Amino acid sequence: MTTSVSSPTQCCIAGGGPAGMMLGYLLARAGVRTVVLEKHADFLRDFRGDTVHPSTLRVMDELGLLDAFLERPHQRLEVVGGWFGQEHVQLGDFRGLPERYAFIALMPQWEFLDFLAGEARKLPAFELRMRAEVTGLIEADGRVDGVRGHSPDGDFEVRADCTIGCDGRRSTVRDAACLPVEDIGAPIDVLWFRVRRDPAEADSSLARVAPGHFVVTIDRGDYWQCAFVIAKGGADALMQSDIASFRAQVLAAAPLLVAHIDDVRSWDDVKLLTVSVDRLTQWSKPGLLCIGDAAHAMSPIGGVGINLAIQDAVATANLLATRLRDGTADAEALDAVRQRRLWPTKATQAAQVGIQNNVLVPVMSGVDAKLHVPLPIRLITAVPTLQRIVARLLGMGVRPEHVRSPAA
Repeated sequence: MTTSVSSPTQCCIAGGGPAGMMLGYLLARAGVRTVVLEKHADFLRDFRGDTVHPSTLRVMDELGLLDAFLERPHQRLEVVGGWFGQEHVQLGDFRGLPERYAFIALMPQWEFLDFLAGEARKLPAFELRMRAEVTGLIEADGRVDGVRGHSPDGDFEVRADCTIGCDGRRSTVRDAACLPVEDIGAPIDVLWFRVRRDPAEADSSLARVAPGHFVVTIDRGDYWQCAFVIAKGGADALMQSDIASFRAQVLAAAPLLVAHIDDVRSWDDVKLLTVSVDRLTQWSKPGLLCIGDAAHAMSPIGGVGINLAIQDAVATANLLATRLRDGTADAEALDAVRQRRLWPTKATQAAQVGIQNNVLVPVMSGVDAKLHVPLPIRLITAVPTLQRIVARLLGMGVRPEHVRSPAA
């Protein structure tokens, strides 16, 4: 089969997810010739990270895009709460943040990506290729010179001064580069499904807990996007049972779904997310860098994955945009991204592991049959100041980034 070879570019980004699209926009905005390769034909895939946190909203505001962005369909979550059995808890209050981004925007990820793609296409240095799947790297003399891939038109090569892997937790780029991965471990997996929602429903709590069961309900306006937490590797055994048994387990923790739980007609309506928590010990090699989920897979706890990926993209553009434009992005410059973002990654993953081990595992095991609210959660619920502190940590993350990359 004939292989098409593109004209060399300054930066080739593998993956059109949150990290890839944000980085592509920022680099092209700085005048770096950038090609983003996305293997799918569109962004319309459900059950992905849909919580746009204040840290990301602030980035959009700094770029002058926030008002247009919030014209896209979304719901606003100003307070994070949940139910432990019959007891309501309140864990975070974002209203202490600056008004422009004092909330989580619950927005389908395809809306977020479509918006960024539309803005990026206005920039002359930006190119987005859909249905272009990266399958390997071009390497010579100890450095990465670009990527190989496949599209409906055949095989292709894109040569670039710098290749950046943003292709997710199953990254082809990081595997091809043989970058070492440290597995932190996750004791849970998640089953995703949707159930119709009465728009007049006032209870927008995220977490709903019963002995042995943990359900997350995300308000999508006319439906709930739901996550049912299960023990790691437990999906196959659970799916051997009748779907009615699954529905009953869901209702044990989330009785507000009872009116429309029959929307989950069969196991075909339930999707498995295999949870991983890991990170690269080496994020780069000459000519190549990995960021976002390709560098550090996150647990879905807190919905922070998309936002950490965005922070990686902002930091990468801050550190590399001028160097990429000038052709001076050497190995030391690429490793500076890891040095900048490793501590926020470690701190966030440590918090997620702590919640997994001290909240989710006891709930899932059913050991706490009377479902006592953990003391830290009880304290946070009782003290509004603590709720604002938690909201700032959850919403802004550890060492949040400001946009400092230039605008060409």
